[in-house]
Amino acid sequence: MQAIIGIIAQPLAWLLSYIYSLISNYGITLIVFTVFVKFCLYPLYAAQVKSTVRMADIQPKVAALQKKHADDKETMNIKMMELYKEEKFNPMGGCLPMIIQMPIIFGLFALLRDPMQYLSSDSMLLAIHESFFWIKDLSQPDAWILPIASGITTFISFNQTQSQQGSNAMNPQMAPMMNMMKYFFPIMIVWMGRSFPAGLAMYWFIGTVVQIGFNFRLNFLRKKLKGKNQKK
Repeated sequence: MQAIIGIIAQPLAWLLSYIYSLISNYGITLIVFTVFVKFCLYPLYAAQVKSTVRMADIQPKVAALQKKHADDKETMNIKMMELYKEEKFNPMGGCLPMIIQMPIIFGLFALLRDPMQYLSSDSMLLAIHESFFWIKDLSQPDAWILPIASGITTFISFNQTQSQQGSNAMNPQMAPMMNMMKYFFPIMIVWMGRSFPAGLAMYWFIGTVVQIGFNFRLNFLRKKLKGKNQKK
């Protein structure tokens, strides 16, 4: 796993170095870098939304098969595969975007948590120690402002996602845990952000702000797809 993370982190380090060579300000470089990476990942978010909407569309048929063949798991699985084939639906479609994203996210975290491991140029090794607004050294933790800002934006993004899923949640029994996570995860981000380099906390904050914007766009896409499915 570490080797895979390194393979992903290295080209990201080259990209970070290239952007810095154009801007010569590490703080602004991190912002541009984060926005660029998030926009590159947008097609994966869109694919995940499409798969979720499609799954919700065929969920009544899935539930009917599960009820009809509750005592015969083998037949139920066969019928489910026939249904997926008939509907041209890939049940792994919702998981694949997340599977692709995770190594990229791990690579980004590895790079921004320990940039000296992947950045070789002297200018970049000095750049990570630059100041930015109130932050005296981007390689050192920011005690409160960035961690709290990251926690707030994480809460907003999490709440958006939960609201958008609404009644389409796959398992209603998961609702209490998801409600708890809505508060626990942002608190965890604040706590972790106070020990991570400010550059990594800035990446999380800017990335989550961009994600909030994406969520508005993805919600529009979700409603559009639902409208098309209802007309069929």
